[in-house]
Amino acid sequence: MSDASTPTTDGAAPAPAPFRATTAPGVEVPDRPTVDGLEERWAPAWQDQGTYAFDRSARRDDVFSIDTPPPTVSGSLHVGHVFSYTHTDVVARFQRMRGKSVFYPMGWDDNGLPTERRVQNYYGVRCDPTLPYDASFVPPEKAPKNDRDFVQVSRRNFVELCDRLTAEDEQVFESLWRRLGLSVDWSHTYSTISATSRATAQRAFLRNLARGEAYSQQAPTLWDTTFRTAVAQAELEDKDTEGAYHRLGFAPTAGGEPVFIETTRPVLLPACVALVAHPDDERYQPLFGTTVRTPLFGVEVPVVAHKLADPEKGSGIAMICTFGDTTDITWWRELDLPNRAVIGRDGRLLRETPAWLSGAGAEFYATLAGQTVFSAQKAVVEALQASGDMVGEPKKITHPVKFYEKGDRPLEIVSTRQWYLRNGGRDSQLRSALLARGGELAWHPEHMKHRYDHWVSGLNGDWLISRQRFFGVPFPVWYPLDADGEPVYDSPVVPDEAALPVDPAAEPAPGYTEDQRGVPGGFAADPDVMDTWATSSLTPLLAGGWERDEDLFSRVYPMDLRPQGQDIIRTWLFSTVVRSHLEFDGLPWKRTALSGWILDPDRKKMSKSKGNVVTPLALLEEFGSDAVRYWAASSRLGTDATFDTGQMKIGRRLAMKLLNASKFVLGLGVERGTAADPAAVTEPIDAGVLAQLVTVVGQATEAFGRYDHATALDVTEKFFWNFCDDWVELVKDRAYGSRGEGPAASARATAALALRTLLRLFAPFLPYAAEEVWSWWQDGSVHTAPWPTTGELGAVDAGTTLVLPAAGQALSALRKVKSEAKVSQKTPLTAATVSGPAHLVEAGRRAEADIQAASRAASIEWVVVEGAEGLTAVAQIAPTEG
Repeated sequence: MSDASTPTTDGAAPAPAPFRATTAPGVEVPDRPTVDGLEERWAPAWQDQGTYAFDRSARRDDVFSIDTPPPTVSGSLHVGHVFSYTHTDVVARFQRMRGKSVFYPMGWDDNGLPTERRVQNYYGVRCDPTLPYDASFVPPEKAPKNDRDFVQVSRRNFVELCDRLTAEDEQVFESLWRRLGLSVDWSHTYSTISATSRATAQRAFLRNLARGEAYSQQAPTLWDTTFRTAVAQAELEDKDTEGAYHRLGFAPTAGGEPVFIETTRPVLLPACVALVAHPDDERYQPLFGTTVRTPLFGVEVPVVAHKLADPEKGSGIAMICTFGDTTDITWWRELDLPNRAVIGRDGRLLRETPAWLSGAGAEFYATLAGQTVFSAQKAVVEALQASGDMVGEPKKITHPVKFYEKGDRPLEIVSTRQWYLRNGGRDSQLRSALLARGGELAWHPEHMKHRYDHWVSGLNGDWLISRQRFFGVPFPVWYPLDADGEPVYDSPVVPDEAALPVDPAAEPAPGYTEDQRGVPGGFAADPDVMDTWATSSLTPLLAGGWERDEDLFSRVYPMDLRPQGQDIIRTWLFSTVVRSHLEFDGLPWKRTALSGWILDPDRKKMSKSKGNVVTPLALLEEFGSDAVRYWAASSRLGTDATFDTGQMKIGRRLAMKLLNASKFVLGLGVERGTAADPAAVTEPIDAGVLAQLVTVVGQATEAFGRYDHATALDVTEKFFWNFCDDWVELVKDRAYGSRGEGPAASARATAALALRTLLRLFAPFLPYAAEEVWSWWQDGSVHTAPWPTTGELGAVDAGTTLVLPAAGQALSALRKVKSEAKVSQKTPLTAATVSGPAHLVEAGRRAEADIQAASRAASIEWVVVEGAEGLTAVAQIAPTEG
């Protein structure tokens, strides 16, 4: 029984002390705090004050550098970007508060196919590199609806339009990133098509070329007929596509029964160079070494054996064409077969009849020449049915077909000259070295390393880095022309590095004059540009000032962190490892953090290609940036998250509660700019809340250390709500002096210590709300304040850790009594009994006076009940007047 409060004459508890919020001099708290408008207030202030500026004088050991993903500038950002970039930003903010000088740049990936497609559709133009430059060209005011009506422009005019539109898009992107609260140093930005980036990419390529790591070669190439460009292995995507098996008979040259094969692409019959079966397949062993004739075209081709032939697929014997798929390439190369390609770069059958066709076969091909693959396939099938070479009707199937990840037509394989960079696909020693690099890298989460290992182990060729496009980094290469005007590819002409960047299409080769371009004995420019990944793979060098700002480079490279999406491990992450391994014989960063995907309500990945993305600006305006960041930060690295505005509403409520709870705390008279003295904390419940907070600080710090930001947020948020719902409600009366200055001072000191700590714990997640409250009573920015430590909260009294949980249970139980009686929570209790297990009863009794005041109980009797799980209460409700 406690006598901490004196009953009134009618047996009811005294009314709680009236609210007497007073702020100390210099503490400025708004009458009605709100999260609305905080972005407009603080984003410009952070920029003006240099809050996130990188300190170039910091030693490398004191720097935390981030290889920020440069978003593709080809339209608008979507909510998936907000999700993953928030993950990076919370790490940057944590490291900054831990005393690191954070190098957090921002790049724009503004070259490549997505940008070209956007420019074409936006302006209604199409690039024709044969046209001369028109200095007075003005694009149409409105793009034509039909792309056949697009205006043809020169390469230079097209590149100028690309530059113009990407510059506009970059401003929009930057504005959104600033609103989201990314703590980027905006003085460190770059674009992948700028002059400095072109020079860096060309320099790296020339060094690869000099070391024999880059080479050009005429070879079968995966080709997108829409974009008219080569495609690398890493850019492939299997899509289930409808097709049909056609059973075709090949007549043995020596006579006998036809040999039947089943194929989905009879259109490639004129490109057939052999039939192939497994060497152990007894059905076809007698045919090995013989020849057959192709139906319709009558070309004699051999029957060969190879272990990749699948006896269980179709009839067990297949035709090898140049080229139907990548297996055809393997067979062609390993069996030393002729190349009889019939599909051109435009996706149509070659317009000239191939030399290997003659007679009726040549005549039939002439009817196909120039047709699309689809039209030619239909014509070939009809001819096969008419000739009797096809048995039965086509058998419809659905099967995976290779597409370019950004394309909408199946890829073809055509023979072209391309540039390649060695990546271990054909070199087992290099492959082993790159797998070892993956082992040196710290992965967050760890299981993502398996994707890297799987990709590197499965490579079947070197990295194709050339593209037949216009808006990209040109290869810094020219070729001498022989007496017939043909390029001498084995003797490329390259510039001095000091001359970079160069544009061979607009500048003469070293040692030549412009009038020698394209004439026998003169020179020709390499016509291609680098794949966008060939530039993006150099982002640590682009951002870090490699060969341009060696002082900066020495302070930031190798970088500390590569954050990125899990879906581009095979492209961006691996290609960057390759470039760093070849140039520096080391890793480009120490660790990588991989975000998951955003899923739509149907649990499908959000992507622009699927048309199910959500743009973030409206969300930031409706819920506030802190709320959207809360949703993003609630998911762990590598974990897919469902797009959920409900979580954003919770985040907004949390940010508002932080403002309002802070207003209460500062209304207790906490002085500006000072940290409370833990020695002033004398009440057990106050000591207990600080003991809990010490645990939270330790847990959050440890979680950030292992790149588990979601746990850091979770433990902080749980403590905060308990702090507000239990401790604040329990100590209000005491904090305003109902029990004298000593207990009130204890409450004020506890509130100040807790608030100063909580603001810093929340700062990486809710930067606007945390900064707003910090500005009410502290100098400087919360984002440059030191991360909280356990030591600043004073010595932990382990015996008090249960006081707040027990007091909270007791108060909840007493409030339940009133709720069940359907009376106001302000109704006094003439007497109350709280029962439960001994450890909770003992802990609750230490906060009895606060429990009495909060529940308006005249007295409390504590009863130990063995075996009870929690505290329960019974009480007598004071009679109401009248």
